[in-house]
Amino acid sequence: MKYCPHCASPLAWRVINGTQRIACAHCSFVHWGNPVPAVAGIVEYNGKILLVRNAKWPQGSFSLVTGYLECDETPEQGIVREIQEELGLDASIRGFIGHYSFFAMNALILAFHLEAEGTLALNHELAEVTEVRPDLMYQHPFPDVPFAAQVVRDWYQQQNWRRVA
Repeated sequence: MKYCPHCASPLAWRVINGTQRIACAHCSFVHWGNPVPAVAGIVEYNGKILLVRNAKWPQGSFSLVTGYLECDETPEQGIVREIQEELGLDASIRGFIGHYSFFAMNALILAFHLEAEGTLALNHELAEVTEVRPDLMYQHPFPDVPFAAQVVRDWYQQQNWRRVA
């Protein structure tokens, strides 16, 4: 952002309340940089957990289904919509897992456990999907998406899963 959305003056970095912020010197506008609400889902489908690879990610890099909330949408509606849009599946929420800070994307993630049905059909955002047995999810590495590993750990704890050796 280069120009103030209120008065069109150039924006500059200023210290406000002890923190560097982008602000306007001519009016009261401050870009606070608040986190954006997003959703993530552990999606059960035919007894397996679906992990997805975004079309922009390298081969072998999978994570949970995620997406940003839209205007006038609850987190529950948002994750169900994301699963429909990205996987073509109808989903129902089984439980709330928790909330997670994803600082790299300036997002606050609200994670859910869902069960999905229908015919799997990936949209243009996804390159591929993989299926993982629920009892083996803890083995999946999430090197580029650290919050996903914590979501899985918390889900395991809530489900009282026993790890398979």
